[in-house]
Amino acid sequence: MARRRGNFRTMADINITSLVDVTLTLLIIFMLTAPYIQGGVEVNLPEAETRNVVVKEGPVISITGNRQFFFMEQPIEVDDILTHMAPYLEQKDSIPVYLRCDEEVPYGIILKLMAQLERAGFVNLSLVADQPGARE
Repeated sequence: MARRRGNFRTMADINITSLVDVTLTLLIIFMLTAPYIQGGVEVNLPEAETRNVVVKEGPVISITGNRQFFFMEQPIEVDDILTHMAPYLEQKDSIPVYLRCDEEVPYGIILKLMAQLERAGFVNLSLVADQPGARE
């Protein structure tokens, strides 16, 4: 006996309306939450009125209030800074090096770090500060 097919056909098309709705909802959620997610090393930067400059990408060295050193958010020892800066030696005359130091860090530690970088040939050193009123 042969099977008889009914009047119903299988649907070969996929309805993507719900997929688009979910995708757009996720996109909106990410767009709203992305500005609030801030990575990096927690450093209490001093406030200072500075000139507006064009920021170029470059290595970031951070020093926390308890004198812990970070290179691009990775904890390091102070003696290993030049090892981590080695990939940037070819561009040492033009690449900016950003120093983010907690306001509680003694001036002598910052000065020693800057002298170490300048001896290696990095001449474009920039100290990062918060603009007045930026913490509010």
